[in-house]
Amino acid sequence: MGTRVRRILIATDGSEKVKNAVDWGIGLAKMYNAVVSAIYVIPPSGVALAMRGEMWSKALENHLQDEGRKATEYVVAAGRKEGVEVEPVIVEDKTPTDGIVDFATENDVDLIVMGTLGKTGLSHILLGSVAENVVRHSKRQVLTVP
Repeated sequence: MGTRVRRILIATDGSEKVKNAVDWGIGLAKMYNAVVSAIYVIPPSGVALAMRGEMWSKALENHLQDEGRKATEYVVAAGRKEGVEVEPVIVEDKTPTDGIVDFATENDVDLIVMGTLGKTGLSHILLGSVAENVVRHSKRQVLTVP
């Protein structure tokens, strides 16, 4: 990379599969003395509201907020162990792709680090890939980690 890396965005969903990407992101941040933002994106709850009602939608929102805090705090703790500053960020009411790409653009992020789930075949076609969509739509460098 020919440019200086000052800000790294690590996208997390809190799953075991993303931990390798967290390790890579924290390692790069330590090497470049970069600041890290750990992002968790909560999609719009309109579908849940339409399907189950307001009470169910609020419970889902609270659950996702808790999951987001846990996921970003994992990255904060990993950074703390390595002496890397990590800012936890929870973005609401956007698709994961839009939340990641928009945050990276708005906050002058130099590198996005994210894991891949390794879906292939029909599940990849039906579900798509957040990592793939971020790579396609981001104007920032993206490192995908299997």
